[in-house]
Amino acid sequence: MKIGLLQCDSVMDSLQGEHGNYPAMFRDLFKSVDDSIELSIFDVREGQYPDDIHAFDGFVTTGSRHGAEDDLPWITELIGFVQKLYQEKVKLVGICFGHQIIAKALGGQVVKSDKGWGVGVSVNEVVDDSAQKLTWMQPHKAEMKLIVSHQDQVVQLPEGSQVLAASDFCPAYMYQVGECFLSVQGHPEFSKAYSNDLMESRRDRISHDVIEAGQASLEQDVDDELMTRWIINFLKA
Repeated sequence: MKIGLLQCDSVMDSLQGEHGNYPAMFRDLFKSVDDSIELSIFDVREGQYPDDIHAFDGFVTTGSRHGAEDDLPWITELIGFVQKLYQEKVKLVGICFGHQIIAKALGGQVVKSDKGWGVGVSVNEVVDDSAQKLTWMQPHKAEMKLIVSHQDQVVQLPEGSQVLAASDFCPAYMYQVGECFLSVQGHPEFSKAYSNDLMESRRDRISHDVIEAGQASLEQDVDDELMTRWIINFLKA
């Protein structure tokens, strides 16, 4: 199985020595579930894209410190690429920033949430009964726990979307658009240690109480391997 990883950022230099960069995180994540997966990296910030989108079983985005609404040439180009994938019916899974880019590219809306930062482990209910009938969303679970790190949220979904998981804090936490696009606000690739250190590095912009609650939440189990299995199943479906 061949997956193209659309790299939309890098781990800050001060944390790379301990935690590596995003491509390594995703390689380790996929290897933990299926070590036969071939991962090709495309740094979209540098204008790197595949010559043939149909040579891949699908694509996955990384997160980013940037927002879907940021006026940057590479983000505009990425939005065009996402639209092309959708037109060509090529599978795409959006993670965090990519979750928001999918919404923006297909006519949804993304805003900086007035609820503030989401950090640590988020707990989301699998809300749509039809999710139990989706063949790729197996094994089924009633809730999804993943690490998050975001301010922006999708507040208007693209036409043809189906919400699959939600919480009061993030009502559009995971959704599917048509048969080819899946997106999730959480980070299955983040370790708890990286999440903790990332929160520490952002004490200048995230309140003390939010960070303390986020760090305490890391005591919970997370569904990173289950989400990865769902992603692989979705790309194969």
